[in-house]
Amino acid sequence: MREVINDIERWRKAGKRVAIARVVDVEGSGPRDPGATMVVNDAGEVAGSVSGGCVEGAVLMEALSVLEGTRQPGVITFGYSDDEAFAVGLTCGGTLHLFIEELNW
Repeated sequence: MREVINDIERWRKAGKRVAIARVVDVEGSGPRDPGATMVVNDAGEVAGSVSGGCVEGAVLMEALSVLEGTRQPGVITFGYSDDEAFAVGLTCGGTLHLFIEELNW
C-alpha cells in the first residue's frame, strides 16, 4: 500500500475516483503475497501490482467496472491450472483472490 499512497493522493487532489485491488488470499503458488495492492483511477491509470503483470489487465477492467457501477465491490478470483498458466502469463499457477472496492477517503 505504501508504494501507491502518493499516486492515490495525487489522483484524489485532481478529482479522480480511485479503486483499490488487494490480494487477500493465495492458493498454491502465487506471484504476490496477500496485501499486494494495485490502484486504478477513473481515467485508467494504474499504480502498484497484484500479480507481477500476469493478470493486471483483467484487474484493471474489473476495477473500472467497480468505478462505473457495473460491478459490485467484492472478491474476484483468478486461478489457472499449471498447464493453462503459461498460456496466459501466470507462470506460477495457483489461484489469486482479490478484493476490489472504490476508495472513499
